[in-house]
Amino acid sequence: MKALSILIVDDSSVMRKIVDRSLRQAGLEIKEVFEASNGVEALGRIQQTRVDLILSDINMPTMDGLELVRQLQSVDNAKGVPIVMITTEAGEGHVVQALSSGARGYIRKPFSSDQIKERIIPLLQE
Repeated sequence: MKALSILIVDDSSVMRKIVDRSLRQAGLEIKEVFEASNGVEALGRIQQTRVDLILSDINMPTMDGLELVRQLQSVDNAKGVPIVMITTEAGEGHVVQALSSGARGYIRKPFSSDQIKERIIPLLQE
């Protein structure tokens, strides 16, 4: 597997660092990590550069993860890029919405590097 460029979208800078560290602990070879604190920042980043994977929180100010997934469907640089939601949502409603809008998977917080590996590596091998 090639070294990956990844976009992590979460309004918590601490959570973005935790996700980054968990990806590395899961054994993913990472070339570059981009960060955004909401969907608007993420869209701006994606329009400037292509990434191999997008990991996004659902609950964020300005533009939440559900709207981000919908918007990414019309962005050329996002076509074919797996989007995985990372959420504290206990109910299935938001997760179902994200998956029906184009997300390819989800991970519930708190998570382990093993869960990251189990959910993400298969998506990258498709």
